[in-house]
This record gives sequence, structure tokens and C-alpha cells, in this order.
Amino acid sequence: MEGFSVDLLALRVVISVVGIAGNTILIVSILQATRLKSFEIFLLGLAAANLEEIVIVDVYDILLLRSSYRISIWTCRGLKFLTILGEIASILFTVLISVYRYQKLRDVHTRVSLPVFMDGLRSAVFLSVLCGAVALVFGLPTFLVNLDWSHLNSSSPGCPVDFFQCSLARCPTRNRVYKFSFILVCNLLPLLIVTVTSTMIVRILIVQQKTVRARQAQSAATTTATQQRPRKSAFQRGTLAILAAMTLFQVNWTVYLILHLACDPHTFPLWSEVEFLITTFYTAVSPYVYGIGNNLFNIKRFISSNLSST
Repeated sequence: MEGFSVDLLALRVVISVVGIAGNTILIVSILQATRLKSFEIFLLGLAAANLEEIVIVDVYDILLLRSSYRISIWTCRGLKFLTILGEIASILFTVLISVYRYQKLRDVHTRVSLPVFMDGLRSAVFLSVLCGAVALVFGLPTFLVNLDWSHLNSSSPGCPVDFFQCSLARCPTRNRVYKFSFILVCNLLPLLIVTVTSTMIVRILIVQQKTVRARQAQSAATTTATQQRPRKSAFQRGTLAILAAMTLFQVNWTVYLILHLACDPHTFPLWSEVEFLITTFYTAVSPYVYGIGNNLFNIKRFISSNLSST
């Protein structure tokens, strides 16, 4: 069991390093753009939230929970607040990205190149600020949750493995309201939105593919169509990358819901490790999916940006 714990700790470190590197590269790559578009603003917010969450989770979950140092209740609350802040912001920015890509694909033939609502810079900034505000609202109750309802007083040191302090058998009313409100609004609802938009995007792509095949069967492609093909293929590649990230998101947070609704943290010995892997896996892997699929991790782009700056 000790060797298994060491392996899990090593896996934590690897995921953290990979996540910090990927999100940092994505942020630097986006900031090198001369003019940020809505999609890049949403990606920037997602990467920043991912980076903050990974760093705080490392401090909260690895350094403190595994050390012999007993932290105060208020330090525990502050670290959990920052963790939840990054977690919710990452989820909400993912929802924005999925809805935005669906808007760009919907009625693309009739709309042509006309912008959608979320294309506006003010709209993108407003929605990003709204994501931060919602994350703040659902993070603040961490300072009100009863951490010592069973046997501790408010001055006792320590940080519980399950911050909600809700077992399958007993759960304080205040904690229960916060836990299930958090799960409903910040996990289940975003999961449903991402699932619906992903399904619609797949449906649109299938219809578009059938239309392209029908046109190719009727007549040969014209020169203009040939010139436009690279742009469409790049957009389609970015869409497929977003769909891959959405699938990763759905699997990740579905397992999270199962963990919190079906398992008891007081009887499940690997609760802390499993929750860590679930909450950080998407934040660590998603920047690579978005970056590579949308050509943001292109070495030529870095070189050209550095040459132009010099």
C-alpha cells in the first residue's frame, strides 16, 4: 500500500507539471497575438483558471494534506476557496467555448461571414467577467461551511479530506445545501449544456459533410472552392479539437458526479487521490487539445512572433 501511495504521488506530480507547462504555453501563445478574438479570450480565461487551480490544488492537497503540519481552519477555508474558484471558472469557460463554437457553426451557410453575438469584444469580456463572478459567488460559502460539526471546535487545526463534510449517513443542513447547490449549478448544469452543444455540433458537421459529398458528386470543385478549402479545413480541425476537449470534459465531470453522489469520503480510502485526479486531469490535458487543434502550439508562430518583436 505504501508503494501504491508513492506511485499515486508521482502521478500527481507528473499531471501537475504537464498541466502547468501546457496552460503556461497556451497563455503565452495567446498573448502573442496582435489582436485577441472572442475565442482566444475564452481560451485565455480557461488556461488562467486551469493554472490557478492546479497550483492551489498542489499546495492544498499535496503539500498540506500529506505533511505533518497542522494548518488552521481559516487557512484551509482560504485554500479551498481558491481551489473552487479555479475549478468553477474552468468549467464555465468550457461552457462558453462550446456554446460559442455552436453559434459559429449554426446557420453558417445563411449567415455567411456575419458575426454572432459572442463575437463582440465587449460581449466576450462581459461573459468572462460573469464567469469569474459566478465562481466567486459559489466559492465564498467555503468560509461558512461547518467544518467542525461532529467533534471539533472552530479553533481546531486541520483540513478535512471532504470539505463538504457530508457522508452518506450524516450531513449538516448548511453543508448539504451548499454541496448539492454546487453540484447542480456548477457540475450537472454545465455538463448538460456541454453535452447538448456537442451533440448539435456533431449533427451540424455530419450534415455539412453530406452536403460537401453531394456537391463533389455533382460537379468538380472550382478554383475558388479550392482556395477556400484550407481555411475551412483549419476551422474544422479546430472544431474537432473542441469536440475532443468536450468529450474529455464530459467523461471527467461525470466521474466526479458519481464519486460525490455514490461514494462516502469517510469510508473510501483513496478519496483524496481520486478527487485530485478527476479535478486536475481535464485542466492538465485540455490546453494541449485546444492548443494543438487550433494551431496555437505552432513553433513557426512562436518564431515569427519573437522575430517581429525584436
